[in-house]
Amino acid sequence: MSAGGPDLFVICKSCGSEVSPYITECPYCGNRLRKRAPKLDREGRVAEKRRRLRATRLPRLRAGEIPGVRPEVRPYGTLALVTAGIVGALIWRTTLVVKLNLIVIGKPTGHWWKVVTAAFTYDNAGVAFAVLGTVALYGWLLERRHGLLPVLALFAIGAVGGVAATAVAYQFPIVLAGNGGALALLSAWAVGQLLELRETGEVDADLIGTAVIAAVVALMPLVDTNVSWLAGGVGVLTGATLGLPLAVLRP
Repeated sequence: MSAGGPDLFVICKSCGSEVSPYITECPYCGNRLRKRAPKLDREGRVAEKRRRLRATRLPRLRAGEIPGVRPEVRPYGTLALVTAGIVGALIWRTTLVVKLNLIVIGKPTGHWWKVVTAAFTYDNAGVAFAVLGTVALYGWLLERRHGLLPVLALFAIGAVGGVAATAVAYQFPIVLAGNGGALALLSAWAVGQLLELRETGEVDADLIGTAVIAAVVALMPLVDTNVSWLAGGVGVLTGATLGLPLAVLRP
């Protein structure tokens, strides 16, 4: 046979004769060589049909199956925070409720719940996209490692606490949006990565991209004057403070 070309002949196992590889029966003894004539490829070689191996799917990781590895969970807390923010942004553009009842205008004396609703209300689509995108990304990363409760706690202290701090600090504040919560989640995640970088000298995460996102969210008050600088600062402080014990006690 020629190298790289089709087989010139095959040997009949019954009579030992050299016969063509393209026939199904030996012309000398009638022995059955194959069930059907072989298929040829473009170069004239016999193209044997190959079985396709089925892709195996691994089952979901269960709790305690591998020590030190968390089971696969859905980021329900992060989804809830992002969904609440989207609902707040949509409600602001409707007449379903009085808009002034959603945000903090002046001292919220007797209307403490406005501190909570203001953290999920957005009057600017660009601000909503930047803040909720940050919450979705870094909330998901934190929830994968630490679970639901730390994510909710970080956002609550950063966002709601940031709105409350603004209401207390200014004489007649007008404040909304959850930029403090987004920066709290981002900062807490970044603290863990920086500690890992210090310990091992390398990290797989994109810290430069994180710095860019942090700058964008922190500068949102330039886009919307109702977004508080102080709330953003509270978020960064919250993330740096709570992110350290989370990183040290990480599973």
